[in-house]
Amino acid sequence: MLRELIALEDHAKIWVYQANRELSYDEIDSLRPEIFSFVDQWTSHHNSVLGYGNIFHKRFIALFVDESMAVTSGCSIDSSVAFIRAQGSKFGIDFFDRLNFTYLDGEDVKDINTSELPNALGSNLITEQTLFFDNLVKTKGDFLSSWLKPLKDSWHNRFI
Repeated sequence: MLRELIALEDHAKIWVYQANRELSYDEIDSLRPEIFSFVDQWTSHHNSVLGYGNIFHKRFIALFVDESMAVTSGCSIDSSVAFIRAQGSKFGIDFFDRLNFTYLDGEDVKDINTSELPNALGSNLITEQTLFFDNLVKTKGDFLSSWLKPLKDSWHNRFI
């Protein structure tokens, strides 16, 4: 069952999928209704999942679930992964590349390969204060408060 993000409690679970490139406006216009439809029909053990999904920063798909009505199970999580994979295939986007990190450079979302992180820091392309997206956040509350965090406070810093 599709809800609005604001209607979900802060403890709602979240899964963030990062695209390997910026999505075009046409892709977003095509993909957003697919996300809404998936979330509206998403179930766990034949019970409707109370959730929300959307695209953020033209780069990320985030799926949220409030487990007060139905606890997400392996099958419901697998169905969400299959949905994301199918959308990736449809649009030629890799949502599962874990070797690239994203960060903010002013207003722009940029990405960097893990192997390039030390050199980027050494050449001041990024600093310890550069805001990185932490796609491992677990809840809506974490997403709202700490999805973006300085490199020095992020798990990404272990690669420098």
